[in-house]
Amino acid sequence: MKRKLLIVVPLMAVLVLVEGCATHDTGAYPPENGSFNNLEDSAKFVLLDKPTQYSVTCGSLQESRLSDGRLQVLANVRNRENRRIQVQVNCVFKDAQGFVLEDTPFQNIFLDENAQEGLKFVSASDKALRYTIRVRQAR
Repeated sequence: MKRKLLIVVPLMAVLVLVEGCATHDTGAYPPENGSFNNLEDSAKFVLLDKPTQYSVTCGSLQESRLSDGRLQVLANVRNRENRRIQVQVNCVFKDAQGFVLEDTPFQNIFLDENAQEGLKFVSASDKALRYTIRVRQAR
């Protein structure tokens, strides 16, 4: 018993020292992989959680310019399930470099079984060149 105790105690002390030395709480840190989970920068339609990935799809997107130069986006959002669902949808309008100009509030959408709903989003200014429509499970 004494031999086991003599081996275990120093081993635990070494582990505590190694663990204590491994922390680094000061200074600057490099960013994590920025290209991972970064779909919103490049895609026009994204699903923000697993339930919507299973339940919702986008049949088509149509974009046009209004006479005053504002960007108008039409989206056909479809329920893929055999039950009625509620989701929240918004649109983020961006400039040419992808910086957010306007983030519309999320709106609740009820989709009947296998139904399709047409949604329309219009930017507040004529500076919007890109967009991302985002869908999440209702909260």
